[in-house]
Amino acid sequence: MAVAGTTGLSLLVPRLDGTGAAVWNYTSVDAHATVDATDYFTDGAENGLQVGDVMFVTKSGATETTTIHGVITVTAGGAASISVQA
Repeated sequence: MAVAGTTGLSLLVPRLDGTGAAVWNYTSVDAHATVDATDYFTDGAENGLQVGDVMFVTKSGATETTTIHGVITVTAGGAASISVQA
């Protein structure tokens, strides 16, 4: 399931002087494996996601967990993919 829009996505730390990585937070009922799906953030570029950004992903619900992910791709069409960081 892909997601569009900013619901649950918030910028915690912007890029300093427009360079480096930004830090994001994303909260969803989707499992972490679902969020890691290719092009999950269909409008990632529009929301400001760039390759190298860091994202805390929190799965809300009965069992709440948070993992750290990195933005690994942003397509020409603007969709972004993330991957959990080991």
